[in-house]
Amino acid sequence: MKSDAYLVLEDGSVFAGEPFGAPGTAVGEVVFNTSMTGYQEILTDPSYAGQMVVATYPLIGNYGINDQDVESERVQVAGYVVRHHARHPSHCHSASTVDAYLASQGVPGLSGVDTRAITRKLRSQGVMMGCLTTELTPEEAGERLRQAPRYGAVDYVQAVSTKARYEWDGTGGAGGRDDAYHIVVTDCGLKYNILRHLRARGCRVTAVPVSTSAQAILALRPHGVLFSPGPGDPALLGYAVEVVRGLLGRTPVFGICLGHQLLARALGAQTFKLKFGHRGGNHPVQDVATGRVSITAQNHGYAVDPKTLPPELEVSHVNLNDGTVEGIAHRQLPVMGIQFHSEAAPGPWDNEYLFDRFLSMVKEVTRS
Repeated sequence: MKSDAYLVLEDGSVFAGEPFGAPGTAVGEVVFNTSMTGYQEILTDPSYAGQMVVATYPLIGNYGINDQDVESERVQVAGYVVRHHARHPSHCHSASTVDAYLASQGVPGLSGVDTRAITRKLRSQGVMMGCLTTELTPEEAGERLRQAPRYGAVDYVQAVSTKARYEWDGTGGAGGRDDAYHIVVTDCGLKYNILRHLRARGCRVTAVPVSTSAQAILALRPHGVLFSPGPGDPALLGYAVEVVRGLLGRTPVFGICLGHQLLARALGAQTFKLKFGHRGGNHPVQDVATGRVSITAQNHGYAVDPKTLPPELEVSHVNLNDGTVEGIAHRQLPVMGIQFHSEAAPGPWDNEYLFDRFLSMVKEVTRS
């Protein structure tokens, strides 16, 4: 195999392989995802902005790329690292290859490397910055990496959030106005499947930029507000925390992933960075109230510190792998947050019930 592309990590490790996707150089935080399928959803998940994803499953692209399995308007990852990528996919809906898809969006990829070795390194040492290049030498890539800002120092939410308010009818067009409940979704880097789930439950759905104030959101007369997942360190998002704080007690609030972290911070809790994060479709989480254990889709590098939770918040969900907080609920207010992805995409559908739980809160408040 011709080795004319490299992944250089900040500890000096060099992984040489074959380029695919677009030529060029990308710098970002290197993370791994353990999902066996769903690579198109992963590539288009805005929560991966500023990151290069290493796929632990050895064969990527065998069912191709289609027009349905997109979770945002573009590929969001900075780079993609795989063991093998399929050059001849087979599926009735396939319209392209992963190679062509990345190339069409200017995103570089690296194939033919030992992704298991990279994953073991990230698990033992923690996630680290990396440079993926098809044009620089390893030494030049290392210098580029030293000059680049750290992942945790950049507000990626501003880059991925919608620039204008819109209503969702399942295709991105104007939604109907006769639905029973109006849910405003603050776009911190949301996936389309959140909007699909709300529409499927009969809600009118309006997505707004992350910069939208609490007053502007309330002026839309929502029955509830959802704060979406998104990329980066929640400690950088004081402006979004203030929006959450301005809504508490005035409308039901649901936070997913980054939205959950913003909710916790708005109520006085702190967040911290995980060693290598949770990214994949096989994380066991227990619902404390019911004892039920579900397998969840996850994609986050930060978590809520349980030692800093105020008395008015209770832990509603716990990760059974490492005991981290996976959900919170307010003891008096209609407020809930989850650290995992109830919308899946990709991942198991075990947790769709949480949309129903949120809408039950909405209905109760609306009737009162």
